[in-house]
Parts: sequence; structure tokens; C-alpha cells
Amino acid sequence: MSRLRIQHRTTYAYNRPVGFGSHRLVLHPREGHDLRVVNMTLSITPAHRLIWTWDVFGNSVAFIEGLAEADRLEILSEVTVQRSSPFPAQDLHQPWRVSYPFEYEPMEQAIAAAYQLPSYPAEQERIQAWVAQNVLHEQRADAEQMLLGMSVRIRQQLHYVRRTEKGVQSPVQTLELGSGSCRDMATLMMEAARLLGVASRFVSGYLHCDASIAGRASTHAWMEAYLPGLGWRGFDPTLGEPTSLKHVPIGVSHHPRGVMPVSGTFDGTAKDFLHMQVQVQTEEVA
Repeated sequence: MSRLRIQHRTTYAYNRPVGFGSHRLVLHPREGHDLRVVNMTLSITPAHRLIWTWDVFGNSVAFIEGLAEADRLEILSEVTVQRSSPFPAQDLHQPWRVSYPFEYEPMEQAIAAAYQLPSYPAEQERIQAWVAQNVLHEQRADAEQMLLGMSVRIRQQLHYVRRTEKGVQSPVQTLELGSGSCRDMATLMMEAARLLGVASRFVSGYLHCDASIAGRASTHAWMEAYLPGLGWRGFDPTLGEPTSLKHVPIGVSHHPRGVMPVSGTFDGTAKDFLHMQVQVQTEEVA
């Protein structure tokens, strides 16, 4: 087992004191057999009320209410997680190779169907053309290998850019630009996998890497596909590889908008807003 300390600071700056509406935070890592939260603190200024709840996807979500007027909103999350290794246990599932196409168990079909529906239905034809060109037929005998091949192709074809704008690009935008952020690439792969009938979801979280160790990283995003017998398997098209011990998920959703780490409103005009800064730093703990 290993422990990882994560510091995530989000700062909004304004040129005058403004009022704030409710803010939604998806910052608590998703706990399970492979990850446990050892401790977590949230430091938020200005004065506020904090309310915790669970959303429909099983994410632990916090709402900031009653924020006092201020010219600065700062949200600092400090969390230590314990990760079980190896993750995932590749050697255990080799005999359970899932061929493609496959069918989900009857008891799972209703839930899986929600994750098979496209988030961008108007773009299906263009995405289907990309899938036909880039998902190799020889890989389809193994569903997991097919998805890994897809993530590799996205990594090879698209140029990574760190975007500070809100939201995600649509899959067609990403393909036409030939570039995108991690969340854009994850969205493209999620939609492509759904066109193949694979239940898929968007994941927001942290990536322990050189940039995060240096304290100049942001949040990260990837996708997960649900495979019969294997369960949810993570794929990171930004890296072109499966998820590993360095990936720490904080939220999952059928749509990228469902797991924005911080979202909310303020009372004012666009001229009142100066800038937003996000800083993520990670550190291995003995």
C-alpha cells in the first residue's frame, strides 16, 4: 500500500466585493477496496455554510451556501489517500478475457443502458466514421484490448493542450481541431465507446505526475468502461494507457458536466471577474 497527499487550491478573484450563489464541490475521492481516504480538510473563505450529500452517481458532493460578500473566493482541499497495489490487478483477470461484442447480464442492462446513451447525439455519424477508421478489427476479439487500442489512437492523433475555459469541447470539435485537454479526450473516447455498445462514464480526479509533484498541475480526467465480469475499467486517452496507481478518482458521471470539481455563480457582471487559478500538488507519504 502507498499513501498520497493531495493539495488542491481553487481561487476566484474579482475587482470588487461580490455576492455568491450556491457552489457545488466534487472534491472528495471515491473510496472503495482500492482507495481509502485517511483524512481530508476543506478550508474555504469567505464565511460560509458547508453541506455534504451523495449524488445519483454515488459521488460525495459538498455544497457551499451563505457565502459572505468578498472580492476573493478560495477553496483549499487537502486530502491523504491510501492506495492498494497493484491497481488494477491485471494478473487476476487474464483468464476472464471478454470478447466483443458482448451482452450485459439482464440484471445490469437497465443501468448499463444509461451509460450507453450518447451525450452528443447530433455528432454520432462523425464519431462513427472515426471509430470505423481507428478501431482495428483484430483487436475486437478482446474488448479490453480494443478499448486500450482506442486510447492509444487518441493519444497518437491529438495534441494535448491545457485549457482554462469552462466546460468541454464536443467530440467533433476535438477531432476537427486535432487537439484538446484531458477532459476533451476523455469525452471523445467515452462517446466512441458508447457507439460500440460499451457502457462508459466520465471520470474527474487527480494524476500523480511530474507536474503535480512540482505543484503546477490541475485536475485530470479520463473515462471508464463497464465490461462483463471485469467491472469498471479505466482508460486514460491523454496518456494512451489504462489507469493505474497514479490516478485518484473524485467523481464519475454519464456526462462531463456532472463532475466539475467546482461550479457556482456570483452576483455581478463579466467585468467584475478578474481570473480563476487552479493549483494541484501531490506528494508521496512514507
